[in-house]
Amino acid sequence: MTNLITRLGPRRTGIVRALHDAVRPARLLLVAKTALAVGLAWTLAPHMPGVTDEYPYYAPLGALVSMYPTLMGSVRSGLQTLLGLATGIALAAIVVLTVGPTWWTIPAVVGIGVLVSGTGWFGVGREYVPMAALFVLIIGGENADEYSLGYLVQMGVGVVVGLVVNVVIAPAPLTLAAAARVEAFRLQLSEHLHDIGAAVSESWPPEHQQWAEDAASLADTTAELRAALSEADDSRRGNPRARGRRGETQHIHEELSRLDRIAHLIRDISDEIADTIWDRPGALVLDPALPDPLSAACHAVAEVIAQDDPATSEDHRERAEAARAIRLLLETVDDRTLAARRSMGPGVLTAMHLRRILIVSGHREPDEEAGVEEDQEREDEPRGEDEPESR
Repeated sequence: MTNLITRLGPRRTGIVRALHDAVRPARLLLVAKTALAVGLAWTLAPHMPGVTDEYPYYAPLGALVSMYPTLMGSVRSGLQTLLGLATGIALAAIVVLTVGPTWWTIPAVVGIGVLVSGTGWFGVGREYVPMAALFVLIIGGENADEYSLGYLVQMGVGVVVGLVVNVVIAPAPLTLAAAARVEAFRLQLSEHLHDIGAAVSESWPPEHQQWAEDAASLADTTAELRAALSEADDSRRGNPRARGRRGETQHIHEELSRLDRIAHLIRDISDEIADTIWDRPGALVLDPALPDPLSAACHAVAEVIAQDDPATSEDHRERAEAARAIRLLLETVDDRTLAARRSMGPGVLTAMHLRRILIVSGHREPDEEAGVEEDQEREDEPRGEDEPESR
C-alpha cells in the first residue's frame, strides 16, 4: 500500500497542477474572450455581402482558431490559418478548372495538401491545407467558387474579430508568472540538495529515494521553464499593457541560466551518490569519514541556493558558512586521500561541484567569485614562522 501511494503521489500532483493551470486568471480571461469573440463572429457572419452570408458557420471557427494567450500568438495563428486555407483552396481550384473532382483527383489533391503542409510554412494552419482542398471539392461541388469565397471570407471575419477582441482586452504579460516559476525552481533545487545531504547521513540504503528519482526531472523542468519564458517574451510583443518595459524579462533569463547550470551540477552529484548508495554501475566507494562533512556541505550550499537576494547580510552569512563547510569537506577528502592512497570517490566530485554551485549562485562572474574565494582561503591558511605575509 505504501509503495502504491508513493507511485501515485507524483501523478496526483500532476493532476492537481493541471487543474490549477486550467483555472488560472489568465486562462479564465482567455476563456471569456474566446466565448465573446465566437459570439460576435456568429452575430456578424449573416451580414456579410454576396454569397458569403450563406456560410456563417465558418466565422466562429475563424474566431476560435485565432484566440491565443498572447497577442502575437493570435496574429500568427490567424494569418497562418488563412494562408493554409488559401493554399488548400488554390489546390482545389486547379482540380476544378482541369479534370474536376473524381475518385482519384480528390485523394490526390489531399495527398498533395498534406505534402505541402509539411514544409513548415503554415505553422498552426498546416492542417487547413488538405482540409480546405477536401471541403471545396466535396462540399462545394458545383458551387466550388462560391463555397471557396464564403469559406475564406467568413474565416477571415472570425480571425479579425478574434484579433480585435484580443487587442481591446489585451492579455496581461506573462512575465510575473514566468518569474514565479523560476523562483519555485530555485527552491526546488535547494530542497533537492537538502535531500541529498539527508540521504548521505542516513543509514544505508536510505529509506527515502524520491530525491534520486526526481533528479532526472530537473532537465525537463528547465526545458519547461525556457518555454514559459519564451511565451512570456511573446506576450509582451505588441501588447499595450507591456509598453515601456521591454527589457523586463532579461534578469529572469539570466537567473534561469544560472539555475540551469546549478541543476546540471546537482544532477551529477545526485547520480554519483545514488550509484554509490545502491551499488549501481559506476559506483565509487565513499570513505566512512566523508558522510558527515559531505552532508553538512550539501545542506550549507542548499541554504545559499534558497537565498533570493545575494546582497543581503543573511546571504553573506550563509555563503560564509557554505564556504567553511566546503573547505572542511576538501580537507577531509585530502586527508583521507593520503591515508587510503585512493583519490577517486564521491567526495571529490561532490566537493568540486558544491564549490562551483557556490560560485555560480552569486551574481558576480564565476572567475571573479573564484578569485575572491581563493584569496579568502589563502588568508585563512596558517603561515609558517619564516613565511612572509604577502605572497
